[in-house]
Amino acid sequence: MNSVASSDRPRIALIAGPTASGKSARALELAESANGTIINADASQVYRDLRILSARPGADEEARVPHRLFGHRDGALPYSAALWAEEAKAAITEALVEGRFPILVGGTGLYIRTLLDGIAPVPEIDPEIRREVRALSAAEAHRALVTEDPVAAARLHPNDTSRLQRALEVIRATGRSIAAWRESRVGGIAGDYAIGLQTIVTPVAELYARCDARVDQMMANGAPEEVAALRDRRLDPALPVMRAIGVNPLIQYLGGEIELDAAVAAIKQATRNYAKRQRTWLRHQLSLGGTVEPKKPSYKEG
Repeated sequence: MNSVASSDRPRIALIAGPTASGKSARALELAESANGTIINADASQVYRDLRILSARPGADEEARVPHRLFGHRDGALPYSAALWAEEAKAAITEALVEGRFPILVGGTGLYIRTLLDGIAPVPEIDPEIRREVRALSAAEAHRALVTEDPVAAARLHPNDTSRLQRALEVIRATGRSIAAWRESRVGGIAGDYAIGLQTIVTPVAELYARCDARVDQMMANGAPEEVAALRDRRLDPALPVMRAIGVNPLIQYLGGEIELDAAVAAIKQATRNYAKRQRTWLRHQLSLGGTVEPKKPSYKEG
């Protein structure tokens, strides 16, 4: 991914960083100063079911500047990076037509890569293969991938369930590594816009403290009740909304399987692990421009 510096191309901003690093505050500040529209690039914040657990911007923040692709998706509907990228392209175009500055903000690497680099033209996966693979744990999927697609296995974290499963279903359905498919990406926007990147840089110890504080705030704001409402919908456990960080531990707590302290500890650990993966991805995979040190944000911020 390369920065586009040509002044004759429309300008957009991309504010990227790990969870709890202060992205939302920075995006709001920029949007207010530059007549901007904020476009979500966080995989959990697309779901209307997860305002609290995903730390979506509050109604007061959304009223200050236009926000797009936040809470617009029903959790019962499947969603993907490819679908998000198409919606993000439309949101960018809408903002430009309105004379506003498009500001993408998020930390979901797959979403960002798909939008900028395009999508790999992987054929539809056989539903039976998908069901078999999605029933595997991260450890099981990783073991299978080491044998069936060692190139993909070497590139993925052993605990990254969704990407491990995706790589495994692709190799089984097509006989071709997902890495090979990605070499023929189509539809990326990186060459169409002058993209200004701001990467939020936060020391690890401070980032982890912010993650823990955010979880505490989520719990105080009603995360258990939010997950109870989601649980009561009886959705397919394989849906992305049901695999969002925090959902499963709270469902276990609500079902009497674990204590609340254990659920909170599990959510904090998963959040820190995710932030670490995001930090690593941003350092090694995203290089479009400069970085920005964040102001001290409230822990509500993205």
